[in-house]
Amino acid sequence: MLLYSKVRPLFAIAAMARVGGGVQNLQALTSTPHDLKLLSNDAFAVLIHPALPRHSVRIKKSDFCDSTVTAYTGYIDIEARHLFFYFFESRSEPDEDDVIFWTNGGPGGSSSSGLLMELGPCNIVNSSSTEHNPYGWNDKANIFFIDQPIGVGFSYADYGEMVSTTEEAAVDIAAFVAIFFEHFRKFTGKSFHMAGESFGGRYLPLFAAAILDQNSRLIEYGIPPVNLTSVMIGNGLTNYLGMLQSYYDMKCTPASLPPVESISACVRMKQALPRCYKTMKEACFDVLDSIGCEASLAFCESELGYVPAGLNPYDLSKKCEGTLMDTLCYPITRDIVAYLNTPDIRALLGTDPTPENYSSVNFELNGRFMSHLDHIGVRCPPLREWNVDGAVAGLTRSAGPLTFATIYGAGHMVPHDMPKESLELVNRWIAQEPL
Repeated sequence: MLLYSKVRPLFAIAAMARVGGGVQNLQALTSTPHDLKLLSNDAFAVLIHPALPRHSVRIKKSDFCDSTVTAYTGYIDIEARHLFFYFFESRSEPDEDDVIFWTNGGPGGSSSSGLLMELGPCNIVNSSSTEHNPYGWNDKANIFFIDQPIGVGFSYADYGEMVSTTEEAAVDIAAFVAIFFEHFRKFTGKSFHMAGESFGGRYLPLFAAAILDQNSRLIEYGIPPVNLTSVMIGNGLTNYLGMLQSYYDMKCTPASLPPVESISACVRMKQALPRCYKTMKEACFDVLDSIGCEASLAFCESELGYVPAGLNPYDLSKKCEGTLMDTLCYPITRDIVAYLNTPDIRALLGTDPTPENYSSVNFELNGRFMSHLDHIGVRCPPLREWNVDGAVAGLTRSAGPLTFATIYGAGHMVPHDMPKESLELVNRWIAQEPL
């Protein structure tokens, strides 16, 4: 993980100007600081800064998702590219509380899924309604949800432009963060935490590095640097080589659940492990031989990475509801898509006419990104239990600025499966309290 003097990353791993949608006006272009309360529900304000001439931010108020707090939506505009975001103020003390950035993984997964079925201020009920989420992470923090990279969710590009690497995406995210904190001074200097899950293990280290690298340029312009305080990665893709080998332990031993594979299948997996490790290390990690790496990935996934028929790959303790390509094994994802495609909701959010139809996952983008792998190794002391309300919630260990934590009973989407425990984890982390 990135070990910076001002950053203490957290691994939270489960155990187990063209405006559409009814917004017809733009407020005056400005580079002066704003009071968020002065923003309109009916028009975007456009924020620019001379230090970042290619980037601007459109932002407006929105009565979306949580009536107990002030919410905002908008776009990060990078010339022909447009990233959509949601921002919710804290339910506690928004002027004093920390700021959290959230991204879903994939790559290609919309952060609206995290917003509406995991850790957002509201949960989807059906295709036409939401309900208050008492375990939303804006309990004691202000929080962003960003559809990134370009092509995910409501984010899009003109003229066929695209983003194909995390390094490219990191530049845009860093610029957005700088513009936001410079314009809305009540958040300037506040502790900033970057969080995400799954492919977030690839995104977040690079996003954090881009923000820290950018801080030196901001100082040259006389702009306060972003106070990046920590990185939180939930069940992250961090070492693909090592993770593939762990598939055998997950499916064929009682490491987390009773074995889910047959003895014959497990014997075949065990025999394939050495060859898989060797070919992937040589083609994907020692050097990046695209053809050889793709062949190795195909072999390893077919021998090790498949999930037994009918099981949910995000939580092997459950059956898959629907099909993976249609519902990601959670039928509620179809309700999210239908809800966000409702004309009234798109008008409320102020989304542009593009994309014509919102989708929760961009599989074409996923294919582009999966050829760019990232890996990391971490050593930590022995595990110990941590508790919530007197009950054991999972295991944890720390080494220097790194903390690793598990949550019992959770699958891949930890805030969805164990909302109370995940919120307690986050609240303790941002308060710098021990687990």
